[in-house]
Amino acid sequence: MVQKFLSYFIPISIKKFNSEISKSLEVTWNNGELVLDSKNTNYSYGSLQRILRKGLKFIGFERIKNFENILVLGVAGGSVIKTLVDEVKFSGKITGVEIDTKVVEIANNYFGLNKIPNCKIVVDDAFEFVLKTKEKYDLIIIDVFQDTTMPNFLFEDFFINRINFLLNINGFILFNTMVITKNDEIRNQLYKTKFDKNYSLRMYPKVETHNELFTIKKLS
Repeated sequence: MVQKFLSYFIPISIKKFNSEISKSLEVTWNNGELVLDSKNTNYSYGSLQRILRKGLKFIGFERIKNFENILVLGVAGGSVIKTLVDEVKFSGKITGVEIDTKVVEIANNYFGLNKIPNCKIVVDDAFEFVLKTKEKYDLIIIDVFQDTTMPNFLFEDFFINRINFLLNINGFILFNTMVITKNDEIRNQLYKTKFDKNYSLRMYPKVETHNELFTIKKLS
C-alpha cells in the first residue's frame, strides 16, 4: 500500500471526524501503522499502544493470560484490547467502556474492534459504569482522556475506592496518566498515598514523554 509506505516519511491523513465529546479525531497512517489521534495527542495505536504494552509487560503477559475478566475504561481505537488478544493471547472476557459513540464507530470501521469475539464494548461514562457493574475483575485498565485532559474523578477517593472494590485479590490496576504540568506531578504524588498496605503500587515515570504509568496489585 502506497500510503503505508509513504507514512514512514510523513504522516498520511486518511479521514478526519468531528465528535461532540472528543471534538477533533483523525485516522492517520504513521510509521507504517494506522493510528487514531485527537487534536493534541495519540488516542490509539502508535505511542499509546507502546505505553500500555509496557504496562502489561510490567504486570506480566503470562500472569495476565491466566486472568478471567478484564475491564478497560477508555477504549478509543481499542489498541490495548488488540494487544491483550493478539500478543498476550488473553482468551477470557474483556469489557471495554467508551463514552464516545463516534470513537466506537471509528474503532469498528478502521481497527476491527467489533471482530474480537471475547470483547464487549459498552457505551457509557466510566464513572457511571463502575457504579453500576456487579462484576469483579482481575485487571482494570484505566486510560480515560479527553484529548490531553484527565477527568478529576479518576483521582478522587470515591472512584478509587470503588475501583478497588471491583478488583479481585491478586488482581491489578493499570493506570495511564498524563503529566504535563507541575500540578499533574503533585496530583500523581498524592494519588500514590491513596493505597495502604493492602496494595503494592509501582509508578513508572516517563514511559513516553508525558506519560506515567501506575501498576497496583491488590494483596488482600
